[in-house]
Amino acid sequence: MIRVLIVDDSALVRRLVTTALEADPAITVVGAAVNGRDGVEQVLALDPDLVVLDIEMPEMDGLTALEKIRAERPRLPVIMFSTLTERGARQTLDALARGASDYLAKPSGAGSLSASIAAVRDELAPKIVALVGARRVASAQPAPVVRRRIAKHAPDALLIGCSTGGPDALAHLLAPLPADFPLPIAVVQHMPPVFTGMLAARLDGLSGLTVREAATGDVMRPGQVLLAPGDQHLALERSGTSVQARLNSEPPENFCRPAVDVLFRSAVEVYGGNVIAVILTGMGQDGLVGVQALSARGATVVAQDQASSVVWGMPGAVVGAGLAHEVVALDALPARLRGLAEG
Repeated sequence: MIRVLIVDDSALVRRLVTTALEADPAITVVGAAVNGRDGVEQVLALDPDLVVLDIEMPEMDGLTALEKIRAERPRLPVIMFSTLTERGARQTLDALARGASDYLAKPSGAGSLSASIAAVRDELAPKIVALVGARRVASAQPAPVVRRRIAKHAPDALLIGCSTGGPDALAHLLAPLPADFPLPIAVVQHMPPVFTGMLAARLDGLSGLTVREAATGDVMRPGQVLLAPGDQHLALERSGTSVQARLNSEPPENFCRPAVDVLFRSAVEVYGGNVIAVILTGMGQDGLVGVQALSARGATVVAQDQASSVVWGMPGAVVGAGLAHEVVALDALPARLRGLAEG
């Protein structure tokens, strides 16, 4: 059983999350704390496998509680429970930067209680299972099998896909890259609207690169990062001599919109295989089909390694399919990408 602690000042929310999670036979709620201070005390007393942590609470807020939990339990998975507002997005990104493992947006309250319970169950339970499962995996893993890379001329673009743990991974990856990085960069991070705009602004402030939320018609330029907006797919298309972004609201793929596969498949049409495709930490296997298409055309495929991933679902799927040319720790990725960008 996965033992979960819920920390929220709302009795209704505590009851809703408890009901949603205990419908899953693999999860049991071992405690429900009423504020951050109570939550920290219960972490030490109950030693849960994972904490669901509200952000805005009296006495001690979630950000402060997170720091105290991290000081005592550095590897304990923590999922932030936040609102789908600009303030909530900013606070959630702060929490992720301070060591939160993932987040979930609270139900809007517009639907019925049963609908809210179902929404929380369907979205939160898989995150809990993935995060706790990732923590329980033994650290000693066999060396992954990688493909031999065929030498070729310098690539035309860098494409990145990520999900759980992605915001922090993107910060670590993009911050060291120089402003004159020679390739245009396109990124799909699984996130809702509002959150992606905030993330782009935050990454722009951390990096010498120009990072912006993509809009239809944006041209792929060296030194610029285009981030897919929440709830819209990002595809690439050729217009004359340039490659431009094109957003669409076509159905989700892999339960995601934006989806990594959409970006990667479109890149085949405009770049062939002359790209670097990077799969960072994330749940599920979004990106696998797109990597298969790019790899068939000769793209260079790089996966984040298991030890540095919050969840090794997406990169693990690519490695398990035998499609990765390199499996690289997050700290080593910026330098490696600079080398690959030069051809």
